[in-house]
Amino acid sequence: MRHDWHTHDVTNQVLPLTGYNLYASDTVLQAAVAATGAQWHAQTLHRQGARLGEADVQQWARDANRHPPELDSFDPRGQRIDHVGFHPAWHELMRLLRGAQLHSLPWAHPQPGAMAARTASYFLHGQNEAGSLCPITMTFASIPVLSQVPDLFATLKDKLFETSHDPRDLPLSQKHAMLIGMGMTEKQGGSDVRSNTTTATPAGGGAYSIVGHKWFFSAPQCDAHLVLARTAGMEGLSCFFVPRFAPDGSKNAVQIQRLKDKLGNRSNASSEVEFPGAYGTLVGKEGRGIPTIIEMATYTRLDCVIGSAAITRAALVQAIHHARHRHAFGRQLAEQPLMQRVLADLALESEAATWLAMRLAQAFDDNDSPHERAWRRVVLPAAKFWVCKRALELCGECMEVWGGNGYVDDGPLARLYREAPVNSIWEGSGNVMCLDVLRAMEREPDVAQAWFTWLGERVSGHAPLRAALADLHGWLACDADTRTGMARAIAQQTVLLAQASLLLEHAPPDLAHAFIESRFGASNGRVYGVLPAGVTAAAQRAWLDRAFAA
Repeated sequence: MRHDWHTHDVTNQVLPLTGYNLYASDTVLQAAVAATGAQWHAQTLHRQGARLGEADVQQWARDANRHPPELDSFDPRGQRIDHVGFHPAWHELMRLLRGAQLHSLPWAHPQPGAMAARTASYFLHGQNEAGSLCPITMTFASIPVLSQVPDLFATLKDKLFETSHDPRDLPLSQKHAMLIGMGMTEKQGGSDVRSNTTTATPAGGGAYSIVGHKWFFSAPQCDAHLVLARTAGMEGLSCFFVPRFAPDGSKNAVQIQRLKDKLGNRSNASSEVEFPGAYGTLVGKEGRGIPTIIEMATYTRLDCVIGSAAITRAALVQAIHHARHRHAFGRQLAEQPLMQRVLADLALESEAATWLAMRLAQAFDDNDSPHERAWRRVVLPAAKFWVCKRALELCGECMEVWGGNGYVDDGPLARLYREAPVNSIWEGSGNVMCLDVLRAMEREPDVAQAWFTWLGERVSGHAPLRAALADLHGWLACDADTRTGMARAIAQQTVLLAQASLLLEHAPPDLAHAFIESRFGASNGRVYGVLPAGVTAAAQRAWLDRAFAA
């Protein structure tokens, strides 16, 4: 029998993208860091970008998703432990994230540009692995809420600000670092948390006994959760701090029923839990739990925008790298006219998302003027709606650039595609965000006016933008039912006008004009790659070099 068959040579296959600097290769992010007052963080970002591009860190991301967390409900003696075990790669990622202070930087080191600095770091880490960011985001967002309870916060502050990772499943008194999670939604309500049935009954000494369930309990391995529950005599819900261990050191009565088997975000644990009399303490005023938790949600929604912009960036870079090293029909794939046009359009989308995320972060750094508040109250929910949805569509296009190789899990694009939908759902789905845009404009007319004044000054020289702004004003002037039914169109127009204005201010003129004409002009297509006819091949190559300078 012959054993010397040679069936083929492997050629024209693209090597994995590794050993590159995520920050040094991102011209747009570097410009945004400087524009938002975070230049003092640039050296740190260079170091982080280099580390995240190394092969071992990329392998941690793959391993953490191929080996999802596992639940052990009981120990060998039959004692309930509700322990969630993670692959070692998860803990390596958590060490990176805590070392980068993504859980605390603006609170631990307040200074001008701190929020923008943290956003840039989060944007880099989000390109490597997204699931591990979930408990980091919730911990970050909990700090301004918990700081309103001085006695409690004093006992937690050092553990919240700690920059090392402490994975041990122990009472807080025995740990040097901690993570915070959230428990809001229930089976019967979902986003309608006002329908929650979980109750909290005073148990003496400021403690409450919590009875009920949560349908989505994010990151059950966290050392404590902020939980919504109903107290007697109160129409509104209250917010409670529910630690994993009770004050006496025993495991708190938070029973994990199962871990969710999710489409994406597989490295992270999400669960269903029941509270058969869990220990908790009140955070904020009784009956004011929803406003309390909404403050937290404001920051988590910002991270949804940053995270989706990061996924967008990661997919784009993979697509450009592949197209630059793959040949088809006689020339480099990136030089094929139609492919080049698609990639250029994807680069426009990524740049617009990057500038928007960084500008939103700057609004949290700056003063509380109506103009800055407009970015936080009006543009943020619109951005969460739009950027998160566009990330999913963009990942699909980038997967198509890779062809069949993109559809298998040997490469990163299948994981990015599975991960992309979660940010649209978490912390308020698309419809909830669009209704929040309307609610903000109606409840705070001075804020809406400040936004429209800022916008009007920037679009006045561009006919497509003037027409889009006029349409937006017309939709907002409709009767209540019509206006509510058009909430998605209103949110979309709001965020596209914001992105166009930012690109006019910060991007090359030809790039900004191409974005405006393709998103607002008569030739606007729903799919990527429909750019104005006058865009030259040279311009497209320049945008790709700007997008990924490697």
